[in-house]
Amino acid sequence: MTTPASPPPGVYHSRSRVTRTRLALAAAGLALVLLGYLIGRLQGGPDTPAAAVAAPPPVASSPAESAAPTAEPSPSASAPAPGGIDAYAVIQAETAAGQQGTQFQETEDEGGGQNIGWISNGDWLRFDEVEFGTEPATEVAVRVASDVDDGGGRIEIRLDSPANAPVGSVPVEDTGGWQEWQSRSADIEPTTGRHTVFITFARDDDAEFVNLNSFAFVH
Repeated sequence: MTTPASPPPGVYHSRSRVTRTRLALAAAGLALVLLGYLIGRLQGGPDTPAAAVAAPPPVASSPAESAAPTAEPSPSASAPAPGGIDAYAVIQAETAAGQQGTQFQETEDEGGGQNIGWISNGDWLRFDEVEFGTEPATEVAVRVASDVDDGGGRIEIRLDSPANAPVGSVPVEDTGGWQEWQSRSADIEPTTGRHTVFITFARDDDAEFVNLNSFAFVH
């Protein structure tokens, strides 16, 4: 068998040089690509962060869900009845809503304050809205002082008009001085409901005869 002839040595050297040249060109091309990429990164600035994902809008709740629970309204309390003067409490004479012929003065009676004085025949005091309630009053008690020795006079209780007939009358006599206080009482016609009370004063002449500090009704 005939052995093929070997190529001359110069042929191997030529092929090796071509291969090295190709590799060098490929490396240079890759280097240029990398250099261009780096230049582009530097010119483009830092990476822009990804946009945040927008949160979905809140779901509006229905009025029934969002409204705060409302407490049941409590029943409204009934308005109290208009107040009046308690007929069975002590009523100070100086608190009269109206008067005729009388004057105030400092009192020396228990509790201090003022009393009504300079009282003579025909004078009166008026007390509005006096409440007797449903159980009738049958008596009146008065706190009086007098310095007369010729028979005294009367304190009369009239309802709703000073011209109406008295429902009761308390005799007044000398107590020993104009500031010597005593309690006196008398029966009255049974009285209920609410009335304007007139305290009227009666005497056979026009002389002053009594001081009055207070009064109260009794069942």
